[in-house]
Amino acid sequence: MSWNCWAAIAALNGAMSVAAGAFGAHGLRDKLEARHLEIFETGARYQMYHALAMLAVAWLASRTTGSAVSASGYCFLFGTIIFSGSLYALAVTGINKLGMVTPIGGLLLIAGWMLLAYSAIKVAP
Repeated sequence: MSWNCWAAIAALNGAMSVAAGAFGAHGLRDKLEARHLEIFETGARYQMYHALAMLAVAWLASRTTGSAVSASGYCFLFGTIIFSGSLYALAVTGINKLGMVTPIGGLLLIAGWMLLAYSAIKVAP
């Protein structure tokens, strides 16, 4: 995927994270238990962290054509969908079994960071 596609995906994820955070703070504060609100906020926070990580992917993708850069971006994208998505769903529905898939997203996020590190070392002069 091209660097500008990664930049656009990063920006959309950042916007969705801000929207989710605002929704949690204003729309859900009186509707969820404190623990479920905390879970929702964790999902929004990690979505923002990984939106920023995808900006790093876009930057590295503009400097190299390595497949590890794209793999990192895909890990961040799908990891965010699974990690944050499962936390959002768990918080809103109260179905605790949804949390069983959260670690899969977390593993993808970790893999994304490792691939990003590898890509950065590979591009270094």
